Amino acid sequence: MAGIVTVASSRAAVRRAASLDRGVSRSIGFVLIPVVLLIVVGLGALLSASSVVGLRESGDGLYYFKRQVLWLIGGVVAMVVAAMVPLSWWRKLSFPLFFGTILLLVGVMFFGVRANGATRWLVIGPVSVQPSEIAKLTSVLFLATLVSRREHRMDRLGPFAWPLLCSVGVVGGLVMLQPDLGTTLLVAAGGFSILMASAVPLRLIFGGSLLATTAGFVLAFVEPYRWARVTAFLDLERDPLGSSYQAVQGLVALGTGGLWGVGLGASRARWSFLPNAHTDFVFAILGEETGLAGSLSVVALFLVFTVAGLSIARRCDDRFGRLVAIGITTWLSVQAFVNIGGVIGILPITGVPLPFVSFGGSALVISLVAVGVLVAVARHPGDVTAGYR
Repeated sequence: MAGIVTVASSRAAVRRAASLDRGVSRSIGFVLIPVVLLIVVGLGALLSASSVVGLRESGDGLYYFKRQVLWLIGGVVAMVVAAMVPLSWWRKLSFPLFFGTILLLVGVMFFGVRANGATRWLVIGPVSVQPSEIAKLTSVLFLATLVSRREHRMDRLGPFAWPLLCSVGVVGGLVMLQPDLGTTLLVAAGGFSILMASAVPLRLIFGGSLLATTAGFVLAFVEPYRWARVTAFLDLERDPLGSSYQAVQGLVALGTGGLWGVGLGASRARWSFLPNAHTDFVFAILGEETGLAGSLSVVALFLVFTVAGLSIARRCDDRFGRLVAIGITTWLSVQAFVNIGGVIGILPITGVPLPFVSFGGSALVISLVAVGVLVAVARHPGDVTAGYR
């Protein structure tokens, strides 16, 4: 009789393990499939959007496309490595990675390269690195580690203020000095989502939100170009050839696309009508060439990614892994929403790239590493932080 019970229990355990494996595979698949499709869409859009500017600047219409492919290869390798790293290692690495990022951000202040009115890049040999992109990921890892350790003590102000000020305050302040309000908001969004998902009292969350909102308005007033973007958003017709020019041309490109688009490679906006067509406004080129159908397909892919990322967080029993999944998913999803919202005119233009689609080596590689970390969370759903309370 005991043998029968043992066999039955073993079979039940095998079935549970098989069911868990299928659930993990589905979660990973639902994350990777939209990412792969977005990358393919991005390469196609970049091939068209960057051809004119590449030809004008370097004499090679494929200049930006080739660079993006090289970054993509490196990013895919980094993503695979990140996915294979045990979740417990990510937790241990969170502190050195975070403080290393701070050193890079400080280095930008002294040795950074200035372009388009901002100092955001460090040149290391033949490679330009944007540390503020790295900060998006390392801030999530750092804050998730601190909150997962202190989750049972989050009813007091001290444990709340320490991780918030360190990850969001210090990094956000250094990024703002570049200046880069868009990335600062994304770092704050990732941190805010982690705090919302933990045991932080609502009064503290609302207080922090009020403080962050006030700071955002103050920063918008301080820099004239930021305030110009806000006024352009509120009234596009006020200065259509000046501060509103990019926003207006983006809407013109989208409107030209109609339902099905003008055809791949047939964009007219890329012919120097739309500034930053291959970076911040690549979604406008997508809308022009593939129409409303293509634009909605891209939005749908981001929605699938968001649901899949939150599903991984829901399945994860580990506090650290759950918070990391929430933070990464929120950061990338909010970034997509902010970029697309700026292009279609429902939000002010912030200058943040469209994840996996816009041209940009640092942004693409870090986004792919973040996806790798998401996969690592899905592969290691057990509790690895139980001993760190």
